[in-house]
Amino acid sequence: MYTEYIGLTSNKVRNVVERELVRRFAESIGDNHPIYIDEEIGEKSRFGTNIAPPTFPRVLRSGYIEGLKLPLKGLIHGEQIYHYERPLLVGEEVYCYSKIEDYYEKEGSTGKMGFLKMTRYGEDSDGKLIFTEESITIITETVRRSLNV
Repeated sequence: MYTEYIGLTSNKVRNVVERELVRRFAESIGDNHPIYIDEEIGEKSRFGTNIAPPTFPRVLRSGYIEGLKLPLKGLIHGEQIYHYERPLLVGEEVYCYSKIEDYYEKEGSTGKMGFLKMTRYGEDSDGKLIFTEESITIITETVRRSLNV
């Protein structure tokens, strides 16, 4: 189903880690740690500024992969793992892109399920890696039928 996309990479997209977006994100996940929202605490920290929560990259745009179409509903979020080289700093530019790592299928009790493994990358303006986000999306038999596969 999606095996022809394995190895494909999206275009890089410029994002800015905006202070207000970090504040709203921290509030939405119920983590109001001062390192995320208090400017004075951020300035006094070892980073010299505020940082974003670990799952913040989820809101960053990472381009699209030519021809890849996933349904807008019915997918199951299977797994998500973040690896950091360093924290995301408030105010910095981050260039993000995605890569299809794998696609495989398994037979389940309700039919065949597809597993799409993607990695998102975030780099600084010099091209140095900041983070990776590995995710697995599960495509159920019902969704597969709606896609006519």
